[in-house]
Amino acid sequence: MAKYLLLKHYRGAPEATNAIPMDQWTAQEVQDHVQYMIDFAARLESTGEYVDSQELSPRGTFVQYAGEGLPPVTDGPFAEIKDLIAGWMVIDVDTYERALALAGELSAAPGAGGKPIHEWLELRPFLGTPPTVTE
Repeated sequence: MAKYLLLKHYRGAPEATNAIPMDQWTAQEVQDHVQYMIDFAARLESTGEYVDSQELSPRGTFVQYAGEGLPPVTDGPFAEIKDLIAGWMVIDVDTYERALALAGELSAAPGAGGKPIHEWLELRPFLGTPPTVTE
């Protein structure tokens, strides 16, 4: 089994087919989308492939160590992750092909008008054992 991270982006990926922003969806469309995600996770939980998933708040702050006794530096002149990452799901599957299939299925979550979003998801494997200095 290998763990993969499925990242849902607000922006930064190619535009989805049904790219109407969620803040323009009806309450029912939002509810249907969330229910799809819940049902998807429950199905993966029943097969033992689900590890975790979280939605992220759009609020956030960059923090950086600025030296002993100095205050942290916040919100600099760079892309803010709070604007990029909407949430994630961690799956634990037997093959890369299974991870691809699940990412494709998750991409079909309904959006505006009940139509699949066809959003781009970033699929990233967890780094297993880190390489040694000699590798």
